[in-house]
Amino acid sequence: MIKQQDIFHAGELAAQKRAGAGDMASLVAGFIRDYMPQQHRDFHSSLPFLVISAADEEGRPWVTFLEGAEGFVTSPDERTLALATEISPADPLASAINGGTDIGMLGIELATRRRNRLSGFIHPDGKGLAIDIRQTFGNCPQYIREREWHRVTDNTHGDPIIGDRLSQGQIAQIQSADTMFIGTGQQANAGEASSGYDASHRGGERGFVQIVDELHLRIPDYAGNNFFNTIGNLIENPRLGLLFIDFESGSMLHITGTAVIDWEPENALDPAARRMIDVTIDAVVERPSALALRWQSQTVGTRSLVVAKKTVESADITSLHLYPADRLPRDNFEAGQHLPVEMNIPGTPHRVRRSYSLSGSPTDDFYRLSIKRESHGLASRHVHDTLEVGDIVEAGRPSGDFVIPCAACPLVLISAGVGITPMLSMLHAVAADQSDRPVWFVHGARDSDHHALRNEVDKLIDAHQNLRKVIHYSQPLKSDNKGIDFDLPGRIMPEGLIGLGAGPDAHYMLCGPAAFLAKIQSGLEEGGVPGDQIHFETFGPSSQ
Repeated sequence: MIKQQDIFHAGELAAQKRAGAGDMASLVAGFIRDYMPQQHRDFHSSLPFLVISAADEEGRPWVTFLEGAEGFVTSPDERTLALATEISPADPLASAINGGTDIGMLGIELATRRRNRLSGFIHPDGKGLAIDIRQTFGNCPQYIREREWHRVTDNTHGDPIIGDRLSQGQIAQIQSADTMFIGTGQQANAGEASSGYDASHRGGERGFVQIVDELHLRIPDYAGNNFFNTIGNLIENPRLGLLFIDFESGSMLHITGTAVIDWEPENALDPAARRMIDVTIDAVVERPSALALRWQSQTVGTRSLVVAKKTVESADITSLHLYPADRLPRDNFEAGQHLPVEMNIPGTPHRVRRSYSLSGSPTDDFYRLSIKRESHGLASRHVHDTLEVGDIVEAGRPSGDFVIPCAACPLVLISAGVGITPMLSMLHAVAADQSDRPVWFVHGARDSDHHALRNEVDKLIDAHQNLRKVIHYSQPLKSDNKGIDFDLPGRIMPEGLIGLGAGPDAHYMLCGPAAFLAKIQSGLEEGGVPGDQIHFETFGPSSQ
């Protein structure tokens, strides 16, 4: 297990302090690990590509994709990934990877928006490559454009185009990009868990990366998980690598350069940007049709939904009831999935895209989204303050794999704050099954003013003998009555969940902030719950 003092390095700690993030190391101890839980091993093994960042022989960071045939990633043990692939000689990281080097790695599934990050050491191993894990953690799906992939069999690689500045064609590609990958690293304390490289996803509206000129870019930095891996690395080492993918042709545009962080940007195109990363380009490598993979955006063909009802659920959560404007049946969804939506917000040049967990029953003929108002949240403030009944929002199809994992096993549904949304949908689903599956609904709120959807939960629990609830208030009001408004004071604790007696076959579903998940997940595992029976989803501004 990684020691708490080794989770973050000096640059990350400095960035967290400047941003007012608090003591993140103590909050997420247990969430950042030196091994992969089984669900992370299974996740990586299912992917058709991995995102890798590292430095070349000159110390310049680059980012690349490693792809392979179906099942090319395997996990021999909890600290190792084996890759049945090789890196192209045209790749700017070919020499470094073939010689063995520190890397950052991102596993990302664009169709479901899942991702997992790790750092480690990559080296040749037999006929392929192996990655020895140093540090790993999960990520939530913010600003990820959903895409389905397929593979072409007649792919012909083009010759690499090498330069020291952007061409007009490369500028046009960046101006139309809604997705980018960034690689950073530092090795001030070699050997420690926090030392090494990081690969991260960045996304936004098309053109979210601003072109200053052929040698300079500006990248917005949004509210994230408050780990500040990228920003922290840049404080220690201003070098970075960027990767832009042409999803239709499989071409890769690699960039390496140096960065300066603008902590108080005045001319960001997106008002949601907290900081800007100003990049000076040192070298560019364009590799036409380098990948055999191709992607198609799922956002093509959105559907117009009418706001039919708007309900205040608590002091900071409001629900929207959405019906298809064409009056045809809505698309089906599984309890726990999310709905990608697009909204026209005054003062923004493009539609703002967000994804919110569906909080209603899968048997309803409408979608319900229950959205927390964030003080800096562009979309959530629009929903709470501006959006009215009769307004239109655009939506894609429901998606996501945070769903009930078994047909009859006991379930413990655990949430904090607005994390109640997918859990309530799951509670509706198991209630509709009319089975005798034992289910515990465990929710934590600050007090009765911040306890959303309480009456709805109570009605479901009261109507089904196999459903039970435990409500925690961390700061109950003087008017809140124990035994009536809530069951237990204080926050949800792992030992209390184990004390429910759900049994060895129970699956635990968690939704809440990263610090909440870290404490509950590690505590459950220490209490003997197998890692593959713990499933989680993060949310909010503290999730990236």
